[in-house]
Amino acid sequence: MPAQTTHDQLPEPTESVRIRPALEALPAYVPGKPAVDDGTRRFKASSNESPFPPVDAVRDAAITALDGSNRYPDMAALDLREALGTQHGADPSQISVSTGSVAVSGDLVRAVVGEGDEVVYAWRSFEAYPILVGSHGGVSVQVPLTDTFEHDLEAMAAAITERTRLIILCTPNNPTGPSLSTEQIEEFLDRVPEDVVVAIDEAYREFHDPATVAGTAGIFRRHGNVVLLRTFSKLQGLAGLRIGYAVAHPRLARALSQVTVPFGSSLPAQVAALASLRGEVQEELAERAEWIRDERSRVTAALAEQGWDLPVSQGNFVFFPVGEESAAFAAFADERGLVLRAYGDDGVRATIAEQEANDLLIEIAGAWRRR
Repeated sequence: MPAQTTHDQLPEPTESVRIRPALEALPAYVPGKPAVDDGTRRFKASSNESPFPPVDAVRDAAITALDGSNRYPDMAALDLREALGTQHGADPSQISVSTGSVAVSGDLVRAVVGEGDEVVYAWRSFEAYPILVGSHGGVSVQVPLTDTFEHDLEAMAAAITERTRLIILCTPNNPTGPSLSTEQIEEFLDRVPEDVVVAIDEAYREFHDPATVAGTAGIFRRHGNVVLLRTFSKLQGLAGLRIGYAVAHPRLARALSQVTVPFGSSLPAQVAALASLRGEVQEELAERAEWIRDERSRVTAALAEQGWDLPVSQGNFVFFPVGEESAAFAAFADERGLVLRAYGDDGVRATIAEQEANDLLIEIAGAWRRR
């Protein structure tokens, strides 16, 4: 038998492994800080998660699915895609499923962006965008938000060049909250070449005021270069199971199926997502969405009374534009039991969480202003 190698005999680690130079310039994704258990009761409002657990019927379906976890899941996620196709009025072949909308966004970059191609998006927006673009050899073209923290669509249209392959519109915008209307998106699309893909990232769509939410289904039908990105992570409370999807036109849908990770969406995730589309579950989710919108309104009204001038948010969060004091504001909240998410020198995002956490946010924001 060969002699066993002891720890002391292991070869010295080497730094000669070749890593793509593009990775040196990539920012690191910073997840929401957890609520550390140090004796002080803390609420986590640093990640845009649901304050509610999955609906019982969804939870039960996922648990039952574990009995089949010795088998690979349906790589095509056919049952789920058929249900989503019905919901969106699309053929199941136009639905692409993966591990959250962020993974679908990565598939989209892989499908349409080559080395040196450009991707236009607002900034600040979802912090995974520059990572996804840069890691696949693309070039990020970040267009600053307006003074009211909204997409500057005029500037974004002007940023389109012959190298532009993809444009991402995040509405409502994470982390700032403002959204785009149907008219704004349509007017913008009139200025986009038909061979440039426009992805409308609607991860927070369910929290938008239903009376004013953009009619993206109609936009999708009218424009062959539009793709819709959705997730089950937010309202449905399946962030830990990781599942999301795209609605795309046939040619792009086929391309997404070619580049996505095989068996990416697990069996429990597929089953849970499918269960969340049931009529009775949808009704309960609609009630939860209304509760979060009401809480958001209550919180923003209280903050306005304190003198805060915040961006108008249609997401399940509010954004404090405190600039260079962002880290200090987040630390101030942390010391008082509320974990928030600071974004460099741009501001701090607070998720609409449990009512007690939201009450604490109001209290902390008031104390900050009275310093």
